Amino acid sequence: MALSEAFLCLDPIFLSKSGANFGKQRNLGLVEFDHSLRTSRNGIKSNGFWSACCCNTDIKNRTKRSGFLRCKCQRIDSVSGLTADDGRPASLSGKANVNNVQEFELNQLLKSDKEGFVNGNTNWAGTVIDSRKSVEEEAWALLKESIVYYCGNPIGTIAASDTSCSSILNYDQVFIRDFIPSGIAFLLKGEYDIVRNFILYTLQLQSWEKTMDCHSPGQGLMPASFKVRTAPLDIDGDGSVTEDVLDPDFGEAAIGRVAPVDSGLWWIILLRAYGKCTGDLSVQERVDVQTGIKMILKLCLADGFDMFPTLLVTDGSCMIDRRMGIHGHPLEIQALFYSALLCAREMLAPEESSADLIRALNNRLIALSFHIREYYWIEMKKLNEIYRYKTEEYSYDAVNKFNIYPDQIPPWLVEFMPATGGYLIGNLQPAHMDFRFFSLGNLWSIISSLATVDQSHAILDLIEAKWSELVADMPLKICYPALEGQEWRIITGSDPKNTPWSYHNGGSWPTLLWQLTVACIKMNRPEIAEKAVMLAERRISRDKWPEYYDTKRARFIGKQSRLFQTWSIAGYLVAKLLLADPSAAKILVNDEDSELVNAFSCMLSANPRRKRGQKGFKQPFII
Repeated sequence: MALSEAFLCLDPIFLSKSGANFGKQRNLGLVEFDHSLRTSRNGIKSNGFWSACCCNTDIKNRTKRSGFLRCKCQRIDSVSGLTADDGRPASLSGKANVNNVQEFELNQLLKSDKEGFVNGNTNWAGTVIDSRKSVEEEAWALLKESIVYYCGNPIGTIAASDTSCSSILNYDQVFIRDFIPSGIAFLLKGEYDIVRNFILYTLQLQSWEKTMDCHSPGQGLMPASFKVRTAPLDIDGDGSVTEDVLDPDFGEAAIGRVAPVDSGLWWIILLRAYGKCTGDLSVQERVDVQTGIKMILKLCLADGFDMFPTLLVTDGSCMIDRRMGIHGHPLEIQALFYSALLCAREMLAPEESSADLIRALNNRLIALSFHIREYYWIEMKKLNEIYRYKTEEYSYDAVNKFNIYPDQIPPWLVEFMPATGGYLIGNLQPAHMDFRFFSLGNLWSIISSLATVDQSHAILDLIEAKWSELVADMPLKICYPALEGQEWRIITGSDPKNTPWSYHNGGSWPTLLWQLTVACIKMNRPEIAEKAVMLAERRISRDKWPEYYDTKRARFIGKQSRLFQTWSIAGYLVAKLLLADPSAAKILVNDEDSELVNAFSCMLSANPRRKRGQKGFKQPFII
């Protein structure tokens, strides 16, 4: 029996070292709300936009709501993980690249689990604890505690609930990108109202006026985050009337003042997932929702000076929201862009007014898929080709189209690249290739079918082959390797938060578990995700659900990491739910389009010179 099969059959019980405290209360720093999810009482209009604030004349209710929420929910305070503090699980794939040391460590892990069960470790009530089950239950309790309400309706989840940190910053806000795993978790659990409310209320914010230093960005821009604030309405001067107000942030208050390019893309992806999971297509068919989709697409498909089909963005415009040298055409944005285009095409109503937009969308999909698959892909053979590139080629059929200098190949890459496997590089610009491995971009390229089937398997092969570098003691590195020394000083500006192997500079982010799980399920290799989830379960609850981990092997909780980070909690839950029901991953996956495949093949065989000029058109000149 393969090692992975043995693991699945055993399903070992993880025992807790200490009892759980069911009575401790934790202050979240947000508005007071019930522990359980409440369904929408006020309802949302089926068409058009609605008011951005909700009046409340009930003084008794008003006293329970304030601009900063206070949660009186109870949670399981401390559930420890595995009794053994060392050792790492080995690969469960049963493939040849699993070395003897890793297999020995996994055997020891399973052995210690079985011994713990036989020894009868108990909690304070005297019952044997299935610690993995307890971790999952704790995660659900924490996720529900993080819910924010607007006019009595659940509307999202706050970024973090860390009361140990005196500086709140914007961690008490609802972030668009952070809510995605929370929304997926609620959908998979059958709790749809909060996701529907989130989609519709954030859509309203899209139309708000947004200005910084007398400049306004495009209308389709979605906010990075928003906050629910309760404000008094002194109509009669007695303060008996209050209103809930949504305060969005489009980047005007963000560190670095960067607009969130990924927010609108994530919103479209979640909208499709909602329709596929619930079967309720009435939301995506609404006039205001259709308008919102078109506004995002028009913003992304707008003509510019760029010769490439990829989106040109500034540094810090996505999950990596600080200066990390990703300005230009980062892979993460391109993968989300491609996925959002496919999702939007699937949801757009077939109207005559949308014909031009859909035509532009299809053209962009073809060009984007060709560009990423052809020029971003790297494996040992391609690396050797780049090593032998000739430079300064001036011709329409140049091999080195972007004038990449072979000396750009970093020494670490030669050692890092396995004999089998490959990945999509982080960025491509004239005379510049960013060879760093970015996890989210590669994983979402698999999920969205931006990468080919062979490329998708090769990416997972690389993750398995480089497990100690990319996963180590806690999944998953946001990028690899870290910027160090002079390179770190120049590229990050000596950012004290992005020091080597910390935060976005090679830190390990547990929230990436859910993207890894979706990618593995799509490629029918769930054992990779199972191994990563098992690894995370050993300590993530004991560590109080950190935002990220530091050091090469992710041994330390991040030096500025917030605890009880909501998307760390939600990412774990989504991974568990999908592994329990792999068919549910279809709400996120984009299948490869046969028309795009045919167009891609045609582009490979086309003569680039044939595309210059206009067919059958002679320009008259007046002399």
